[in-house]
Parts: sequence; C-alpha cells; structure tokens
Amino acid sequence: MNAQQHDNAVSQVAAAIAEPARTKMLCALMDGHARTSTELAAIADVSASTASAHLGKLKELALVRLHVQGRHRYYSFADQRVAQALEALMVIGRNAAPEFSPRTPDRLQFARTCYDHMAGTLAVQLHDRLLDAGWLQQPQEGAQEYSLSPAGEGFFAGLGIDVQALATLRRRFACPCLDWSMRRPHLGGALGAALLQEAIRRKWLTQDLDSRALGLTALGRKELASRFAVQIEEPDSPARRVGSAGKPGRPAVTQAS
Repeated sequence: MNAQQHDNAVSQVAAAIAEPARTKMLCALMDGHARTSTELAAIADVSASTASAHLGKLKELALVRLHVQGRHRYYSFADQRVAQALEALMVIGRNAAPEFSPRTPDRLQFARTCYDHMAGTLAVQLHDRLLDAGWLQQPQEGAQEYSLSPAGEGFFAGLGIDVQALATLRRRFACPCLDWSMRRPHLGGALGAALLQEAIRRKWLTQDLDSRALGLTALGRKELASRFAVQIEEPDSPARRVGSAGKPGRPAVTQAS
C-alpha cells in the first residue's frame, strides 16, 4: 500500500468513527460483548434501517465483525486493535471534555485489562497508593519512567515479583498510562504487567473469558486491604449478570487491549 492509499484509508476510518451514531455503537462494544443491530440502534438512538447502514459501513472498513448464529446476528469489534484505537482517541480527546463524566460500563470501569496490565478505578487507586507509600517514585526531570525506592523493591519482592529481571526486558520498566475511563494514570510497563499476572495467579482477580473485565475476589479485597491499604468493592453491575453466559447463542468476543 503506497502513501496515497494509506492517507485514504486513514481518512475513511476516521470519517466512519467520527459519525456520532457510529461512535456510540463502537463505544458500546468496548466491554467486549457482541450486540445485535437492534441493541446498537437503541444505543445510538437511530432507526433499525439507519443502524444497519452504519453497521454495514463499519463492517466494510473492518471495524466490526458480524456473527451469525441461527436467526441471530451479532456485531463485535473486528479485532483488539479497534478497541486500542478507540482508547487512544478517548485519551487524546480528554481536553475536549473538561467536565468529564465516564460512560464506561460500571464493571469495566471498575477493573479491566489495558494491553497486558490493569486499568480502571482499582488500578488507579493502586497506582496512587504505590506513590503515596513512596514505593513508586515519580519520573525525574526529562524521564518518562517511574523508579522504585528500596522499600518499593522490597514490597514487590514480597509479592514474588523479580524487579531486577523486569528491568532487563526490552520494554519500559514502569510508566504512567492514562486511564481513559478515569482520566488519571494507572501503572503500565513491565511492572504493571507483572502485578496483574501476580494478582491473577494469586486469585485476587479473575479475568473474564468474553470481555476485558476483571473481577475482584473476596481474597483480593482482603489482600489489597492488608498489603496496599486499599479497600474497594466491586460494583454489582448488570454487566456482571448479563453476558454471553446469560444470552444463549451470543458469541463471546475476547479483547486483550
């Protein structure tokens, strides 16, 4: 694909996302669950025929994928890169909405994966606690990465995380990653990824098979309270009760972004 074709492709995708009804449809798919055109029409506040036209355009540009199961037709993101692109746009557009009120589904807003690390309300609170405790240190002038204090190294070692090994990886060690639902940083980089992996391994968090949502277990609440001095309850959201398991025939869509 030459430069002209690249320019045209970007323009077409940007125009498709920019249409308000399509934006609402795409944002509704951010929780990782597939939805029918009827559901998406209601979300976008358009007629069924208009919704079908919008979805046809999004499908043509490989932004959504159609799943057909019997008489049922569901739409989901074509792949995880669409979710990542939308998240990036949400971050870029944060200055356009100074009076920000998150519209992320409750459970997804609480805790979810962001690439390979944790995001959401819980992640932001853990990030703030790491800073407040002095375990995580702000980037020095001109730098973009966090560093760990000796106490911080000891804290993560106590979790079974080898920070010395992480520092040798060919990726950023620890960095602020702006959370698109909270508009505040959570912990990214190799350290953020290791913390998520350890929390899942210890069964503090559970990971959905059909969305990016993370669930906080009773053990997790207890451990976070004792180790991080953070106490937070997972919301009783409809997203927890209704999903692919509650909708026979609805396809599961895995997003890892």
